[in-house]
Amino acid sequence: MYAYLKIFGMILPMKKFKFILLIISFLPTLFFAKSISLQEEAFAFGNGELAILEFEKDSIDKLLDNNRSLRFVAHPTNDKMKIVFYPISYYKTSNINLEMLVKDSKFPLALNVKPKEYKKEILKVEASKATPSEEISKRIKAEAEEAGKIYSIVTNQRYWDSPFIFPMESEITSGYGNARVFNGVVKSYHAGTDFRAPIGSSVYSTNRGKVVLAKDRYLAGLSVVLDHGEGIYSCYFHLSQTDLQVGDIVEKGELIGLSGNSGRVTGPHLHFSIVINGTAVNAVHAIGAINALFH
Repeated sequence: MYAYLKIFGMILPMKKFKFILLIISFLPTLFFAKSISLQEEAFAFGNGELAILEFEKDSIDKLLDNNRSLRFVAHPTNDKMKIVFYPISYYKTSNINLEMLVKDSKFPLALNVKPKEYKKEILKVEASKATPSEEISKRIKAEAEEAGKIYSIVTNQRYWDSPFIFPMESEITSGYGNARVFNGVVKSYHAGTDFRAPIGSSVYSTNRGKVVLAKDRYLAGLSVVLDHGEGIYSCYFHLSQTDLQVGDIVEKGELIGLSGNSGRVTGPHLHFSIVINGTAVNAVHAIGAINALFH
């Protein structure tokens, strides 16, 4: 199913899944027609989703977000195009106002953000997992800071050249964005997607990447994080086993390890997440968005 967006007199096909926003061929006479504003509800993004902005290579010099220049990367299948990965934070509930810089002029680009109605999950875990001691809290904080530093790194190299896959074929038991209520107290939101996985189930790489973390952590349990390049990371938590080490190159579909029940869990499962430019996004939506670039 397709929707259409009219920009400066051009009709551009857009998939209703909402991820590829713009294919713009700028002509000087069109610049002053009107600004581009994606305010229609049909083109709204939810908080926690990935927006992919697609431009002809020579159509725009910079894309600015609060005067911060966003990073253009190569389109994976069309060498005449360039794209921007724009992850929308779970906590973002207002519209996003970007600016397109062409030569010495700026033109506004507004993205409509429509907050999603995420579910609330009631979970029971060991008391020490829900309300950790001061010593454990320090460990949790240190591990979170370590992960944050990893996700903040944007590797210039792109390791992948084909669509992403899911780490296993299994039922999704908990989706992205659900509020997590541990032992009666809201502790966080769910930044990943949980797959039903009995202990010992095989977990596979979503795409080619480099191992940047492989260790046991208090909340996430035995964890593996892959850097796919250009700010894209995939995460595999609560494993029972992995033979991977930091620095290993992993091919798409290669074994990451075996699922388990390590860390703060209510039972065995795989927590799978995608982080882009330091922001955790809905992995199911993000994979769909990126894979649409190959169609």
